[in-house]
Amino acid sequence: MVIETERLILRQMTRDDFGSLYKVLADPSIMEHYPYSFDEKRVMGWIDRNIERYETFGFGLWAVCLKDSGEMIGDCGLTMQIIHDQIRPEIGYHIRADQQHKGYAKEASRAVRDWTFKNLPFNRIYSYMKYTNIPSSRTAMSYGCRFIEEFEDDVNEKTRVYAITRDEWKELTRKK
Repeated sequence: MVIETERLILRQMTRDDFGSLYKVLADPSIMEHYPYSFDEKRVMGWIDRNIERYETFGFGLWAVCLKDSGEMIGDCGLTMQIIHDQIRPEIGYHIRADQQHKGYAKEASRAVRDWTFKNLPFNRIYSYMKYTNIPSSRTAMSYGCRFIEEFEDDVNEKTRVYAITRDEWKELTRKK
């Protein structure tokens, strides 16, 4: 499975992506809103879980690579997450610090949104994050989500949830 955008290629992660992904997930500035920090074991577990997701569901978090160089700069994709006590399809994203503020998370998440609505039966896609994670909220809104709820939990203190429906997506793509 490969998704291409104007500047990016999204592809399945492999264990060979460890070094590139470690630069993202072990960076405290990127993961400051995450409930724990990542070491080598957690990064390898992240890759292994996504490989399992590809085999089980046909999707997961994919490697985000620059089209011109092939360099992996992060991950973005669809996973099934427990959000406010329900299992929901969620678009997640992490971009390496030196590649942020270039629109890559927005470009990748839009591509994942389009792929999801074209290939899967979900009528709503979510993104959720700790209430203090303003950059992630902005990315969710950039791919068409709107804020739908905030709830208290043990992991994030407060979690903010954004979503886009299939009908809202159709309306967005109709306008283009």
